[in-house]
Amino acid sequence: MRIPGAVGLVTGGASGLGEGTARLIVERGGKVGILDLPSSQGRALAAELGENAVFVPADVSDEGQVEKAVAQVADRFGRIDVCVNAAGISPAARVLSRKGELHSLDTFRRTVEINLVGTFDVLRHAVAAMSRNEPGVDGERGLIVNVASVAALEGQAGQAAYSASKGGIVALTLPLARDLAHWGIRVMTVCPGIMDTAMLAGTDAKRRAALVDLNVFPKRLGRPADFAQLVASFMENELINGEVVRLDAATRL
Repeated sequence: MRIPGAVGLVTGGASGLGEGTARLIVERGGKVGILDLPSSQGRALAAELGENAVFVPADVSDEGQVEKAVAQVADRFGRIDVCVNAAGISPAARVLSRKGELHSLDTFRRTVEINLVGTFDVLRHAVAAMSRNEPGVDGERGLIVNVASVAALEGQAGQAAYSASKGGIVALTLPLARDLAHWGIRVMTVCPGIMDTAMLAGTDAKRRAALVDLNVFPKRLGRPADFAQLVASFMENELINGEVVRLDAATRL
């Protein structure tokens, strides 16, 4: 898949990993639909990126909003070639706190609804649009890139809801690739490590230094540009399919 001329749909596209990906696609000659909450900076980002970007406000946990948003991007640019699912939340709570308080079932349910169900809902509408694309030389019509986390594999205390939701995304990878092979649509999952995004907002310098120290090399936090470059590699290398890739500087939680 060539990036120039490609159309991307990026959830959580107004900040963090999603924003980095949206910027890269446009900078390399593609077009992008930025799907994020109405309260996000999506409108300002789309205005900054220009005519090759559009903001489509939507909550990925709302089925009706998702369907309309994906259709809006496909209508605006005539197709969808790559869908990057970066929207998500990361609440922290122990199943039973040290004070004896139970983990909120509503919090667990909402985390799975946004991170896992929302991802699946977006991608199923995106692949319907991709299926209408003219196939490339080898029959390729599109690419799905889902965002999980190293917490899907090495979840820490307080990450039961988050790890369960991201573990579901990891488990989806190969079945999705097999389901969609008929249509020439590839599926990849990324497990980012410790990334310098809004999820670390408010973290003090001592804690940030401790997080950096977990990385084997390089000794820095991951950046949205690192993630975006990986997505670009997936787009350009057609043989990459059905795999889960860690982006974590060899950290192990």
